[in-house]
Amino acid sequence: MKQLVLATRNLHKVKELQGLLNGAGIKVLTLDDFPHVREVIEDGETIEENALKKARETFRQTTLPALGDDTGLEVYYLNDEPGVYSSRYAGPAASYADNCRKLLGEMRGVPPRRRGARFRCVIAFAAPGVERIAEGVLPGAIIEDPRGQNGFGYDPIFLPTDSSLTLAQMNLEMKNHLSHRAKAIENALPILREYFGGQR
Repeated sequence: MKQLVLATRNLHKVKELQGLLNGAGIKVLTLDDFPHVREVIEDGETIEENALKKARETFRQTTLPALGDDTGLEVYYLNDEPGVYSSRYAGPAASYADNCRKLLGEMRGVPPRRRGARFRCVIAFAAPGVERIAEGVLPGAIIEDPRGQNGFGYDPIFLPTDSSLTLAQMNLEMKNHLSHRAKAIENALPILREYFGGQR
């Protein structure tokens, strides 16, 4: 079977991505299958740079086609912060809860009409002679208090446009139907089909 390595050890991401790639006829591996592969330092200045670096480094170290992703929460009131620093917004060792608390503190007192935000996910694919990227965006708003126990990251404080549920109140199937990562994977599938379809 054709193989693809997800450039992550984040179990939440692995679960989402494997669900989204289900049925593509591709065996999905993760960095847990390659203990010798070093963690990629996410020091890019953009989400695109980080995603491509993950895919490129994972491909180089495993010699298998690799998919890297990076996601940022862009809050319009904060000039698109935390953006590329979303996972370490409250510091290098910040937990998901720490990041949410910091963001809610920055947004304290901001009226609903100015709390617009979007999740942006970039998927990068690296294989012999190929480097491609795809993007997915989910618009919404930052609510004032966390709601829900599912998901991860900023999911408890992000309310997608036209939804009454935060991402953390949705089950995985609901989230995969509309999420930024789902849209990015959907936009990346033609790239994967083109590459793997040409393999013998």
